[in-house]
Amino acid sequence: MLDNAGQLAGFLNMSATHNNVTGAADSYGLFNKITMFCWGLGYFGMPHILLRFMAIEDPDKLKISRRVASVWVVLSLAVAVFIGVVGRAMSQAGVLTSLLDPENPTSASKAETLIVVLADSISKNGIGFALIAGVILAGILASTMSTADSQLIAASSAVSENIIQDVCKVDLDEKGAMLTARSTLVVVAVLGVVIAWNPNSSVFNIVSFAWAGFGAVFGPVTILSLYWKRTNRAGAIAGMVTGGLMVFIWKYMVRPLGGAFDLYELAPAFLAAIIAIVVVSLATKEPEEEIVKEFEEVANM
Repeated sequence: MLDNAGQLAGFLNMSATHNNVTGAADSYGLFNKITMFCWGLGYFGMPHILLRFMAIEDPDKLKISRRVASVWVVLSLAVAVFIGVVGRAMSQAGVLTSLLDPENPTSASKAETLIVVLADSISKNGIGFALIAGVILAGILASTMSTADSQLIAASSAVSENIIQDVCKVDLDEKGAMLTARSTLVVVAVLGVVIAWNPNSSVFNIVSFAWAGFGAVFGPVTILSLYWKRTNRAGAIAGMVTGGLMVFIWKYMVRPLGGAFDLYELAPAFLAAIIAIVVVSLATKEPEEEIVKEFEEVANM
């Protein structure tokens, strides 16, 4: 495995990256590193992550929680990269040939099946290995189901409670709200199946785009609401709209230009949202005195 990785030009180099198409080493400079670190901005806008902070039973536990989470992320991502290196070596050695796509060497959809193909390969070496493979596949299903049901419930409750009743001002009784939530759940689930039906679609690309959307829409307003008391309702709405639109504009209109514009869409969208919040907040009415007072009380705690 190490020999295979060492033979790939630029693969184990912090200032270069391996090009699957040409087989050569491409430059991986400061600009590329900044683009990669922009992924971190997404955490500020992830609802399922922010809810963990809001639900903590004791604020004093935030420090230890932060440390545990940081260590876990480093370990889990390191293992993910290690599995990728192993899969690459096994593919080149002819053990996992199903991962190779001669027509598209950079196929992400093929690469994303690595853990399943690897488990299948392990299971053929005896009953003990088959049990290990079963645990691996069970882990994949468990994590998938865990995330899917959380997102389905969040989507259904958001439509029935926040959109239908709060925004559209439709008064639903308990039965009507339940039917609306269940209908939304079915629709979202079917859409998920349709998206997943394409064997050439990439989970990474879908997650990357969604990550940018959540981060740019909710991240800036979360940060400024916590640290700038001048933030108001109009500014928050302007920031969310600007961030969401900029993700699409940069992804499909600006980034294809390449060069200096080949930047992960989360970074420019995040910056545009912050500017929109500041400008609109300053140009409109200040927050109510009650909100400002609450902000100062929390800031002085």
